[in-house]
Order: sequence, then structure tokens, then C-alpha cells
Amino acid sequence: MEQIVRIGIDTSKQIFQLHGVNAAEEPCLRRRLRRGQMLEYLEKIQPTVIGIEASGAAHHWARTLTEMGHEVRIMAPQFVKPYVKRGKNDAADAEALCEAMSRPTMRFVPVKSVEQQAALMLVSLRSRLVRSRTRLTNTIRGHAAEFGLIIGRGVNNIGLLLRRIQEDECLPDLARSLFREMGAEYSEVDTRLRKASAELMAYHRQNELCQRLTQIPGIGPIGATMLALKTPDPGGFRSARHFAAWIGLTPKDHSSGGHTRLGTITRAGDEALRSTLVVGATAVIRQMRCGSGRRWPWLEQLLERKPPKLVAVALANKLARIAWKLMTSGQAYNPGYAMRMA
Repeated sequence: MEQIVRIGIDTSKQIFQLHGVNAAEEPCLRRRLRRGQMLEYLEKIQPTVIGIEASGAAHHWARTLTEMGHEVRIMAPQFVKPYVKRGKNDAADAEALCEAMSRPTMRFVPVKSVEQQAALMLVSLRSRLVRSRTRLTNTIRGHAAEFGLIIGRGVNNIGLLLRRIQEDECLPDLARSLFREMGAEYSEVDTRLRKASAELMAYHRQNELCQRLTQIPGIGPIGATMLALKTPDPGGFRSARHFAAWIGLTPKDHSSGGHTRLGTITRAGDEALRSTLVVGATAVIRQMRCGSGRRWPWLEQLLERKPPKLVAVALANKLARIAWKLMTSGQAYNPGYAMRMA
């Protein structure tokens, strides 16, 4: 059998399209296989380089194929799309993957271990429970307001509101019964959220990198854990600015003819990670304005000229750069140095 030097695989749930080339860069493999057939075929050929797209089950396939002796490279979909010649089908996608992975400037996604994916699953579960509790809280408040029952803001006041509802004899029995059901659902979601948060905190305490990242103002246990788990190899970024750009915290560049045109932030990368950094930066600004946080002279000057939301994004960019430095150097956060560099 002719030696295959590179294979691009367009993955799916059951059907897999393979495109391989030989040492002369000539196509020598074009096959459409089912899941079992694909594994059986790749076990028989000599170890080679395999490229797959960063999509569902990509890390599972990377680990499985690596155990067979192959070298697996995962690529982001947006980096592969420019190499699709024309049309959209499995064969064209597999050929594009094979071509994209050969580019010397191509960036690859490090393969995550099963432990990392389990921790990311916990982060995702907690985020979903937070959204569920928020939706349920707003629903309870909205229905209660229709009966003239208003309570202060904050999830801690929901229990008090539910007790007032059950004690209000002017409410119809049907309404109190429905509020009782929503209260039981809220209690269940809140319990599950507390459990998920406790498990995430336990993971945070066992991870040395997470503990160093929480030394940065505006980055708490949740943000530090997300940075540690969602960030690919930090050394793969050429600079802190490239890391911030990967998160989507740098301006869009639409320059031509020597004229620089910068727009709003790109919003690239992971939305949850970017949102967490911006929320943390907003908390730092609020504390500084109240006089309870550390003073950032450059931040105070920027607040005099720019809107608070824009300043929060600028600070989130700086927090991301500081986090990248700690991840690549292994150092601890130095407040004095950060103030001098600001």
C-alpha cells in the first residue's frame, strides 16, 4: 500500500470522509467509511498525521487515534474554511482539512485529557444552572408583581417572597399552589447549583495555576478555572496581545493603503470566558469608584475620558494579558509591577 503522509477526516456521528495524500502531495485516498470501518482501516495503515476539525467529539477521536500511533492535529473550523475550494460536502471538507494542516503557519488546538473535559463539563453545568435559576427567579418575581407583591433585588430575597406569598390569604388557592411548585423547583435548582459550585471550588483548590490566577484583581475562582481549562497551550501564543485577541478583546482591524481603521472588539473565541473577564473588570471599576479597591491610575484617567463599559473592556484586555504572563512564566501576581506597567 502506498505510504500516506497526511489524512484529513471530516467527522460526524456515523459517516466519516477520509482524504489522504502521499509524499508527492498527490491524492491517494478518498474513502467514505462508517464509524467501525474507519477505526478498522486506520488500525491497519502505518502511523501518519491526521487532521480533524474542532467540533463535537474531536478530542475523543484525537485520543483514540493517538493510541493507535497516529499524530492528530485539531484545527478550528474558521481556519479550515478558506481551503474549501468550492461547494460544501464531506469530500470537499476532508480535502480542505488535509490541505490546511500542511500550512506552516496553521495553529492547532491541543488535545484535552478526559480529566480536563470532565472539569469543563462541571463549568458548563454550573453556568446552565445559573441561567435556570435566573430565569426562574424572574418568573416568580413577574408573577408575584401581578398580585402586588414586590421584594428587593437579589436571589437571597426569593425565599422571603415565597413565604409572603404563602402567608397572603388574599391570593387565590390556584396561585398559591403554582407558586408553591415554582418554589420547590427553585429550591431544587439552587441546591444543585450549590453542589456544582462546591465541586468547582474543590477543583480550584487542588489546581496550583488556578490559585495563582485568582491573585489577579477581577479574576475569581470561576474565572481562574475557566482560564486554566479553556486556554490551549499558553506558549503557543506569540504575545499577550495575541492571547487577548484569541479571547476576542482586541479591536477589529480593517486597515488598507496605510490607513489604520480599528472598530469594536472582535468577540472571537469563547463567549463565556470573555464575558467572565468583562464582568470581573466591571467589579474592579465599581470597587475603585467606591474607594474599597486598589487604585489603578491609568484606569482613573481613562474613566474621565471614556464610558465605563468601554473602560471595563479595556481592563478585561489587560487582565487577560496579565493572566497569560502568569500562565507562561509560572510567576505569582505582583501588584506593584502591574501598577507600574499600567
